[in-house]
Amino acid sequence: MPPDSFMSRLDPLDLYDVRALLDDDERLVKDNVARFVDREVLPIIDDCFAAERFPIELVPRLAELGVFGATLAGHGCAALSYTSYGLICEELERGDSSLRSCVSVQSSLVMGCIDAFGSDEQKARWLPPLARGTALGCFALTEAHGGSDPGRMRTQAHRRDGDWVLNGGKLWITNGALADVAVVWAVADERIAAFLVERGMPGFEARAIRDKFSLRASSTAELSLSDVRVPESSRLPGVEGLKSALTCLDHARFGIAWGAIGAARACLAAVLAHTAEREVFGRTLARTQLIQSRLADAARRITAAQLLAWRLARLKDAGGVAGAQVSLAKWNNVRMALDVARDCRDMLGAAGITLAHSPIRHMLNLESVITYEGTETIHRLVVGRELTGESAF
Repeated sequence: MPPDSFMSRLDPLDLYDVRALLDDDERLVKDNVARFVDREVLPIIDDCFAAERFPIELVPRLAELGVFGATLAGHGCAALSYTSYGLICEELERGDSSLRSCVSVQSSLVMGCIDAFGSDEQKARWLPPLARGTALGCFALTEAHGGSDPGRMRTQAHRRDGDWVLNGGKLWITNGALADVAVVWAVADERIAAFLVERGMPGFEARAIRDKFSLRASSTAELSLSDVRVPESSRLPGVEGLKSALTCLDHARFGIAWGAIGAARACLAAVLAHTAEREVFGRTLARTQLIQSRLADAARRITAAQLLAWRLARLKDAGGVAGAQVSLAKWNNVRMALDVARDCRDMLGAAGITLAHSPIRHMLNLESVITYEGTETIHRLVVGRELTGESAF
């Protein structure tokens, strides 16, 4: 069979036909979220990015799709496979990292944390409205001085007349200014604990961070806690120090590893369309060797990331994922997506720096994604520790 006729049957955004590895339910989830992104996200997201506005109007539709707490069972959650959740993240980030970040925080860091470490009363109080999207949550771990070393947190919780009093501050908190409940991590009795702090509690303030040049369509906030008094019933009883927070972060990093693929696919799709039409020196860019080489390199990177993410999801569905495996996927796939986005932006020429094409928006977003929930360096060191048995941090 001639090579051209064989290649014409391949999906340029899925060269190894990863779609064929999915079951019918997983394909249905992927297609439903993809339609939502095409119809409701892409028409507005450039304006949201330019205006630094999170599209809060999409939250009810996200809830209708069942993406909040998608892998959890009960309390109105969909009990989907981790592969399905990965596909959700991929399609949402094909729209914009802000949507995937919102869902990732809501699902993995807030609902997942409450489900894993909360009391029955806390689960019944919060999981249903969070699943319905009638409440939003945030995960308040990062502090200004801490960064990659959350164990240095300075936020404190002290006992007072049977309650807890919280003092401190958190920074770079996704959903923070929109959240109805914050999972706040603090040092309590010389151990790290987590508390559910509700919007409007005296002494609790959230201030949106403005003038970002990345994740502009995401709500990012600084939180301050000044003598915030919460009852013992607000403490998550199952938390066992910092390792509980890191467990939640691994769930979120899984979604990031998938989401980055969506951003890279969007960038490659934009450049494939552009180079097929743009003519230079009497021929389209798509007919030049250099452009074909760069497009092929993007497809190579995306394909490897797709297969890595699929395998990671199958391991997670089988209940056997190690932290180093998650770190490798987050590191590899986000680095891939950022490199692809940068090169796609360049192949668009001068037009590539405008919102007329998506790569510049994805490129800027990915500059944050490669940093948050574990920098590239930290994930390298996690893998290095697994290889050597020695911790370098």
